[in-house]
Amino acid sequence: MINQYEIGGNPVAIEASEAVAAIPENRTMLIEKLTSEDPVNPEMVSGLTTIEEVFDHFKPEINIEFQNEEGQSVKETFNFKNVGDFSVKKMTENSVFLSETSTQKDFYEKLIKQLRTNKVLQRALENADTKAAFITALQELSAELEEAMQKKV
Repeated sequence: MINQYEIGGNPVAIEASEAVAAIPENRTMLIEKLTSEDPVNPEMVSGLTTIEEVFDHFKPEINIEFQNEEGQSVKETFNFKNVGDFSVKKMTENSVFLSETSTQKDFYEKLIKQLRTNKVLQRALENADTKAAFITALQELSAELEEAMQKKV
């Protein structure tokens, strides 16, 4: 038996009974609230041996309310079928709102990169006349896109 010592080198007596077996290191115990509502009567579920069985039994989901750029509320429900569904990538794939937001983010990042690295564009923006013409062209393009979106809706 290996003695366990506390600070100062004093032996510490083992107080636990030998009847309590340690959980083997190759096991995982999952204790998690998998529902958005607290249960009226908590239940102990046994016999679920895989994570997939746990997800199939509890069918975890959550209702989320996002706010779009106009300040309007956008409600979505996320359903989780496995642990991988909690990743940012999977949540984005499973959400219309997050997918659109991610697409916009990617567009703006590419635009910023282009503005920083495009030498021809940088020279055009340095000149006041070409800069004004460029801004006018962007405003007209924006108006056309808005008009197209209005017709689409």
